[in-house]
Amino acid sequence: MSPDAASAVLGPESLTALADLCDLAPLPALDDLTTPRARAVLAGVDLLVTGWGCPPLDADVLRAAPRLRAVVHTAGSVRGHVTAACWERGIEVSSAAAANAVPVAEYTLAMILLTGKRVLETAREHRASRTAPDWLRTPRTVGNHHRTVGILSASLIGRRVIELLRPHDFEVLLHDPYVDAGEAAQLGVELVGRAELFRRGDTVSVHTPLLPGTRHLVGRNLIDSMRPDAVLINTARGAVVDQDALTDAVLAGRIRAVLDVTDPEPLPPDHPLWRCDNVLLTPHLAGSQGNEWRRLADLALSEIARWTSGEGFRHPVRRERLAFLA
Repeated sequence: MSPDAASAVLGPESLTALADLCDLAPLPALDDLTTPRARAVLAGVDLLVTGWGCPPLDADVLRAAPRLRAVVHTAGSVRGHVTAACWERGIEVSSAAAANAVPVAEYTLAMILLTGKRVLETAREHRASRTAPDWLRTPRTVGNHHRTVGILSASLIGRRVIELLRPHDFEVLLHDPYVDAGEAAQLGVELVGRAELFRRGDTVSVHTPLLPGTRHLVGRNLIDSMRPDAVLINTARGAVVDQDALTDAVLAGRIRAVLDVTDPEPLPPDHPLWRCDNVLLTPHLAGSQGNEWRRLADLALSEIARWTSGEGFRHPVRRERLAFLA
């Protein structure tokens, strides 16, 4: 992983715990697997702990690591570094995606609640007027009582959001072509088509991974079908949403948006979304940051403890599931 990722995710306590589990190769972490030092380390490695900034583990790297049998990733997606050569070797792979899903789901819940009460807009108006509003004239569209929330994709994060929504008075819709009626009932959601999800949702939260088939999945027709003043939340990837269509809709004042991801990241300085009052832009902060990095390290340590004891990973990444994973 990159030196910055290593210092952020693997603090002194985590490194001590890691050294208690296995013979830890000498630090610093490797971010170039072609150097003489890297090749010397790889020659004796049974397991790699990876993170943000890991180079691809291609056939050339694997030839230098004849003993390598497992990869434990301290972040979410493994697409950037676990190559076909790893799967062909039969290397076991684990990811901390489940741990990273927790803060993303928490961010999403917070934004659903805040936008339902129009907190951000009201706070801005209150700062400008510095007077007490007539709260008895609040429109009945404001509030979270029986608000309809649509979840696009029952991914790890989507499922966590559904779980966090349960204590609240929401009607929760789900669209996911790989979820059947029985599983939807277990999740406590109403399974609907994608068009119905966008048509009925007061808030629609996007949790679809960016894959070749999901680019601009949320297109102009879906965005234009949303209720007036509905909210689109995107914590997945910017390119899942047709950003031009979304920009047109929010500039027209028809809908609101909370975007933790854009396409590209960040947006160009002159992009109109920067100046749009009914859009909240955050810099890809929903995922693990600060003290949340410890959760990633703890999950990785737990996986390594299981693997070294012969139990196998609790959070394995399967090759056959890659078509559905970010």
